[in-house]
Amino acid sequence: FMSDFLIGLIAGLPGLIIAMVIHEYAHARMAVALGDFTPRLMGRLTLDPRAHIDPIGLVMLFLVRFGWAKPVIINPNNFRQPRRDDILVSVAGPAANLIVAFVALLFLVAYTQYVGRPSHGAFLVLRLIIIYNINFAIFNMLPVPPLDGSHILRELLPGSLAYQFDRLERYSFLILIVFLMTPILDWVFVPLQRVVWDLFTALLSIFF
Repeated sequence: FMSDFLIGLIAGLPGLIIAMVIHEYAHARMAVALGDFTPRLMGRLTLDPRAHIDPIGLVMLFLVRFGWAKPVIINPNNFRQPRRDDILVSVAGPAANLIVAFVALLFLVAYTQYVGRPSHGAFLVLRLIIIYNINFAIFNMLPVPPLDGSHILRELLPGSLAYQFDRLERYSFLILIVFLMTPILDWVFVPLQRVVWDLFTALLSIFF
């Protein structure tokens, strides 16, 4: 059991780091592109893992499958269209995770088809890169503060409802714990994972 755990731990480390770094970098890159240079000034416009990874959040991801990276700070007042641009910044992170997941899957399928089956270790690393990036995208699109999905929902709501929704942030940690400790998250994750895999399968058919 411990051997399998350690193998999973080591094989999963690249996937977790890539998922975290790409996610936060995409937020920073989109914010800067839309006119807010706060992420650049704070040193977040980089693929250096040290700028994005919270060590405690990474350890928690391994231990309890719930963790966090350092959030990218933005100033919506610098955007030309604050509501639209805040949505674009929020979508950028999950979208980048899905792109990375698909590229890893495309590489795995192409390698297997044209070169041969990769070693067990390489297969496990690539598989976990795909899974972790898909899960990062889905989880962060949940409309629970402070996740990306909550930013999107807040910007789409009328002013009074958006204000009421913001007040939920004080209960966000409790809500996430309930999600993690009950089947609720599975009810959301499983159908959405199926949608993502169906999309990836359709895209793969273009190449193979």
